[in-house]
Amino acid sequence: MDVITLQQGDFFVVFTLYPRLHLEPAPMHYFETVTDSPTQKTGVLLSDQFPTPLPIFLVEDQGRVGENLYATHCSIRYFNCVTAYASIPDVIAVNRTKFHGCIALCALLGASFGVICSFLYGRNKSLEQQLRRAIRNDGLRVAYQPIVDLTTRRIVGAEALVRWNDEEGVAVGPDVFVKIAEQRGFVGEITRIVARHVLRDFGETMRTHPGFRISINVAAADLSDPEFLPFLDRSLYKTGISPESLTIEITEGSTAKHEIAIETIHSLRHRGHRVHIDDFGTGYSSLSYLHELSVDAIKIDRSFTQAIGTESVVVAILPQILAMAKALDLSVIVEGIETNQQAEYFTGDDQPVFAQGWLFGRPVPASEFLKKIQEIEKTEAVLVATR
Repeated sequence: MDVITLQQGDFFVVFTLYPRLHLEPAPMHYFETVTDSPTQKTGVLLSDQFPTPLPIFLVEDQGRVGENLYATHCSIRYFNCVTAYASIPDVIAVNRTKFHGCIALCALLGASFGVICSFLYGRNKSLEQQLRRAIRNDGLRVAYQPIVDLTTRRIVGAEALVRWNDEEGVAVGPDVFVKIAEQRGFVGEITRIVARHVLRDFGETMRTHPGFRISINVAAADLSDPEFLPFLDRSLYKTGISPESLTIEITEGSTAKHEIAIETIHSLRHRGHRVHIDDFGTGYSSLSYLHELSVDAIKIDRSFTQAIGTESVVVAILPQILAMAKALDLSVIVEGIETNQQAEYFTGDDQPVFAQGWLFGRPVPASEFLKKIQEIEKTEAVLVATR
């Protein structure tokens, strides 16, 4: 039997091609209960129909209530139990072969679901443990993608992007491992590692090139972490780097906790950091919302860039985003530029626009990035000397 399972965070959804019509005559029903260990709260999670009255078993048990037979099995790992029940008259009336087939089918589906869930949970747990070890052993890497002034095509900064290979050497995307860290409550450790790498890798460059800025991504948890700002203050003081050289990027979603986000953003800007809204256009920002956040720039999400040159309706939104930024005197950084056509789309107006994307450079280690900057500076020095 074909069974498809999708994972979204800690949730799993199972699809089966088995026609539900074949299950409808079955006399067996079910419901699932969950208990929160500290509070002993209970509630029905799943049920094909609710028995009346509704007896909820929270321990391994079986029995009879009225004309219904009940059997409950509880997980040894999670705080949930599944109860199957059937009406005695229905059981007697149903065809014995069909009934046994139904039991076999339910057992098969249940076993398949359990195996798949165990595999996925085990894999996630293994990744989490490996990630924690990598953090302890400074096993994360940071790559840097150039940010350029679209008018001059000159590099003005870079975005720091965290990278990680698991213990088998397989690259794990940040959309996977950062999400695990967010869900498990230790994403702040990744943010701190990235900040330390940036200050170590580009400390000299940022001290000697005041206009050169490195952007780091900050999670929602960092904005509400009372230790985050003091950590930045100490790190910058020790390295002698100005806060203006370290830009903080936050996503629209991370500002959901409105008051905390606004307070932290104001504190960052007061210290001299520039604050950018990353992946702009994928959330719920508006003129009033951006004005309230009081950020310095928006980064237009790559989904808008990729729509340029197509008939997608998404392209029609770009002029509105640019007008919004202009009205609020915000800088604009465009992500995901891969072609000259995409770059030229944003250079027709007098509005200054910055950009990053494969057209200008892929994410590379610090040593390679610094080498490229040195080569550019040497070339510029030669040109000045020959004039």
